[in-house]
Amino acid sequence: MKIILAAGRERRLLSGHPWVFSNEIQRVEGAPEPGDSVAVHSAKGAFLGCGHYNPRSLISVRLLSLKPQDIDLPEFFQARIAQALAYRRATYGELDGVRLVYGESDFLPGLVVDRYGPVLSLQFLSLGMDRRRDLIVATLQKLLEPRAVVARNDVGVRELEGLPQQVEVLAGEVPEQVMVSENGLRFAVDILGGQKTGHFLDQKENHQALRDRVGGGRVLDLFCYSGAWAVHAAHYGAREVLGVDISAAALALARGNAERNGLAERCRFTQGDVFEVLRDLAAQGERFDTIVLDPPAFVKSKKRLAEAVRGYLTINRRAMELLAPGGFLFTCSCSYHMERELFLDTLRQAAAKANRTLRLVEVRGQALDHPVLLACPETDYLKCVILQAL
Repeated sequence: MKIILAAGRERRLLSGHPWVFSNEIQRVEGAPEPGDSVAVHSAKGAFLGCGHYNPRSLISVRLLSLKPQDIDLPEFFQARIAQALAYRRATYGELDGVRLVYGESDFLPGLVVDRYGPVLSLQFLSLGMDRRRDLIVATLQKLLEPRAVVARNDVGVRELEGLPQQVEVLAGEVPEQVMVSENGLRFAVDILGGQKTGHFLDQKENHQALRDRVGGGRVLDLFCYSGAWAVHAAHYGAREVLGVDISAAALALARGNAERNGLAERCRFTQGDVFEVLRDLAAQGERFDTIVLDPPAFVKSKKRLAEAVRGYLTINRRAMELLAPGGFLFTCSCSYHMERELFLDTLRQAAAKANRTLRLVEVRGQALDHPVLLACPETDYLKCVILQAL
């Protein structure tokens, strides 16, 4: 079965990008069902790759291979996943909290695999991968022998593929408590109900950037979730840390993580809406030596970008107003549509509105187990900007 592109529509694929959009297809040869494997050819008949087909999605084909081969064989998945594991082992050794497969960046588009100790947390984000879940789970069991495999398919992007949102235990039994290591600290992970797949693995290198910037100071951790930034700040010498989140369940995790690392005396957590808490702290005349802003994605589609920019502008302005002279602001965006230059420009506007002069210290990205496929900018989503108040 073949997908024939319209004339001139092969350029992105030839540059290495793995997606074919519905408006790039001239015709379909054969009668592929949604989720079937297909070969993609240019209008002139040149083979471009093979991938999973979904006519219901704007992304009609996601390529898994650039050469003619059977991409439904167990051997294909075993080789491709083994290659992804080899990269992580070369980078992190046998770290127990790591993203093992990151979709397009591992040429397994639509598949995410995270390891949390003995448990694998998966996301099947495309119809093609969802149809092959049994094959994928069997391959992961063979390669890694996990105690349990969980599908965290409670993400909105699945609806664009015609798939339901749900959380399932696909194999084994999830332990009552799952722990991971990060930079010498221990964190509990909510496998079945936590945000994303249970923990924010993409920030682990950025947490290290707190070292030498928080010693003896007051730290404010906004959208603190399970307390990873807060606990790291205390670990690196902060004398006092205040974490804020709207979720009571997240705060319970955060308090537990501070306690298990012997840092509860320096970490305090409070429930509240971050926008309101920032306004209240300003009214009280509070000042902090370091502030961390790590919100959930404000923008999940390009059409809502202007609204998201306003949100980032407001929250960063208020945080800047609370910074002590010489203090650091760690401000993040995990929204792909909030491109790096737009984010920096929003921060410039926020500084002007806050009447603060800030130095750009560093611009960081996602952890090394979330590699960026150069030809696929959609894989480059996380921005972590470090600013210093002058």
